[in-house]
Amino acid sequence: MSHKDKIKLSKEKKEEMISLIKNHFLKERDEKLGDLATMMILDFVIEKLAPEFYNQGVFDAHLYMMERCEELLGIQK
Repeated sequence: MSHKDKIKLSKEKKEEMISLIKNHFLKERDEKLGDLATMMILDFVIEKLAPEFYNQGVFDAHLYMMERCEELLGIQK
């Protein structure tokens, strides 16, 4: 994924996600993460994993729209 295609988050959303990651590691693994480690995890997820979720969302939306277009043809007279 090129730099220009990277998923961009607002500062507020990024801070919220960092907090969620820290809380998850603390609760599930009893492990306190620092800011740098947490940001590195978030950057990894954004770069390596998020594009798959995004692509699945695009595919699902496409499929939904195709099905609705097929239904539209059913109202022809």
